[in-house]
Amino acid sequence: MNDLIGKSALVSGASRGIGKAVAAELLRRGANVVITARKPEPLEEAAADLRALGHRGEVVALAGNSGDAQSRADAVERAVSEFGSLDILINNTGINPVYGPLMDADLSAVRKIFDINVVAALGYIQEAHKAWMREHGGAVVNVASVTGLRSTGMIAAYGASKAALIRLTEELAWELGPNIRVNAVAPGVVKTKFADALYSADEERVAAGYPMKRLGVPEDVAELIGFLVSDSARWITGETVRVDGGLLATGVI
Repeated sequence: MNDLIGKSALVSGASRGIGKAVAAELLRRGANVVITARKPEPLEEAAADLRALGHRGEVVALAGNSGDAQSRADAVERAVSEFGSLDILINNTGINPVYGPLMDADLSAVRKIFDINVVAALGYIQEAHKAWMREHGGAVVNVASVTGLRSTGMIAAYGASKAALIRLTEELAWELGPNIRVNAVAPGVVKTKFADALYSADEERVAAGYPMKRLGVPEDVAELIGFLVSDSARWITGETVRVDGGLLATGVI
């Protein structure tokens, strides 16, 4: 599949998990990709792994903190200067340092969650818009969560931030159309280091609650994102697509 040849992408939070899988999928489709994450060494290791796949697209790794405005600007500038465009932006960075009831939550931690999960995503979109997409168009995908669509009672601050990201997606689809499409994906539990605490103690029990009777893997999300940024999804914007093994169809989470 070579439907993204000639396009370039920026993927945040791409040193592992969903972000790394998304970068691999975009490379498989022919795009050039800038990957960014906070820690330089794991990011360089991810870049080496991606290059070893042997796809046509090129990979550039640039370490930076998504919560830092200059880091966001640098990543966008690097994509444009290296590849001549920034056609695709994937906001994948997310944090969740707060578990349990909101009444017990440390408000400084809650602010940090919203800053990284929502404000930083908007910041990346603003930079991409200014540097390239305003004049040339593009596609944005925000990685949200099923917890942004239904309450869990367990990771409430995270879920609230993802609900805000979903709402932001809708607002930006309205504001930036017709040349820039903005969509979101809402994964269920995906087997990554980030989600380890949600399933590792008893994966079989957790998976039993899903109609598909298994948890997600990063590639399940990545292949959906590859479709959403392609021309095959050219009339899709403002959507949040669940990729959750049918979890929300059960009425529980």
